[in-house]
Amino acid sequence: MIYVLLLNTFVVAASVLLHYEFLHRITLIIPSMNINHRYRIVVGVFGALVAHALEIWIFALAYFFMIRSGGWGALEGSFDGSVMDCAYFSFTVYTTLGFGDIQPIGDLRYLTGIESLTGLVLITWTASFLYVEMQRYWRVDEST
Repeated sequence: MIYVLLLNTFVVAASVLLHYEFLHRITLIIPSMNINHRYRIVVGVFGALVAHALEIWIFALAYFFMIRSGGWGALEGSFDGSVMDCAYFSFTVYTTLGFGDIQPIGDLRYLTGIESLTGLVLITWTASFLYVEMQRYWRVDEST
């Protein structure tokens, strides 16, 4: 169980740190852009989406590693063991969408639970970040 805790902690820490770095870099880049202030927000949105996609892939690779290593559990259902199926599963878990066509068994369940919580927190963090950036750059008095 200690290995499950360590792996889960590592994956969550990597995702949170990646997210922080993306938001920090976006904060530094947006003011220096020589484009309309409203389009700066679009750059922020795309940057955040890239960050989320990379974080999802961090979890997907952890699932893939755990499944291939054995002893960590498995994913059952409409799952063929490919890295792409791990990514699909990770997207549904991270976004808390959870179609239910793939189910975790064994110790993988702990990673899916923490991924849902991490996704919820990081998506909320992004929404807060974009709100602050919009307050800073999206002026009502300008028509463009």
